[in-house]
Amino acid sequence: MIIVIIVVAVVLVLGIGFFVARRRGRARVAIPAPARAAMPTVLVTELAERPSLEAPSLAQRIGSSRSVFDRVRSLSSVGALSDDQLEVVEEVLLRSDVGVATTALILDDLRVNGAPDGVATAVRATLLDSLSAERTLTTSAQAGRVPVWLFVGVNGVGKTTTIGKLAKRLIDEGRSVVLAAGDTFRAAAADQLEQWATRTGADIVRSAEGADPGSVVHDALGRAAARGADIVLADTAGRRSNSTNLLDELSKVRRVADREPGEVVETFMVLDATTGQNALSQAREFLAAADVTGIVLTKLDGTARGGIVVAIERDLGIPVKFVGIGEGVEDLIAFDPQAFVDSLLDT
Repeated sequence: MIIVIIVVAVVLVLGIGFFVARRRGRARVAIPAPARAAMPTVLVTELAERPSLEAPSLAQRIGSSRSVFDRVRSLSSVGALSDDQLEVVEEVLLRSDVGVATTALILDDLRVNGAPDGVATAVRATLLDSLSAERTLTTSAQAGRVPVWLFVGVNGVGKTTTIGKLAKRLIDEGRSVVLAAGDTFRAAAADQLEQWATRTGADIVRSAEGADPGSVVHDALGRAAARGADIVLADTAGRRSNSTNLLDELSKVRRVADREPGEVVETFMVLDATTGQNALSQAREFLAAADVTGIVLTKLDGTARGGIVVAIERDLGIPVKFVGIGEGVEDLIAFDPQAFVDSLLDT
């Protein structure tokens, strides 16, 4: 009897619970969704101009150097110049690292002849006279020998990157290139050059870190001769330029590169334009050991010392053949004195 009573009680409780739950569900009020803001009738009232796909001009790339010459370009005097105006010209030229000798030459000319066609025009003429060196590139050797471009310079100036960019340039011209990873003393130098070889399609010869650089160059020449390659680009060590051991090593590498089947036809000193007059000091240390035939001036876009181009050519007597004006592979360009000076002086 007790069991029956319990069962009846459970059934009553469940039934009452179901009934209450059902009533609550019916009484629940639906919450309306928030109203959406009205869409505007016109979304665009004005079309933006499509950005230009043209590459920046040289004047834009060397904007820091160009800005130093703002004061010279602003001098509107024609004829004789006052002492104050001459002082402005002197300050600008020295700040741009044109060098003391060229600055004195320009000031003497302005004192004697004035500026009949304007100050900027007079300065332009003297700068161009200082940049009149021959800039021909040699890419061929004697019959039966492989032409070699040798690259020297201290660490950090962009030497290996320069080699990669020039390899791309030569390959685009239809030449076959072998890279010699002769900087065996710097960690990862050969790895960096191998990345450029992969990127450009050049062949490469490398060895273990600390290996003899001369043997790497020798092997690269052997491969180039065996495969009929058009040119070898050889990297070299770039430790301190005042290290006697390094300079002796460079002399040895050059002798190896100049033996059959190779022939050194260009030796490029790579310099960092942002170091200004320090670049000249570096170059003088290398000249005797490397017999430099041309300068590659990197990072010209990142410095206000663009006048160092003039100082290098006047003081060292070596032409600047390439300049770096950006990080892109196409941003290592053949140096054009007229375009460079016109970019500075806007004449």
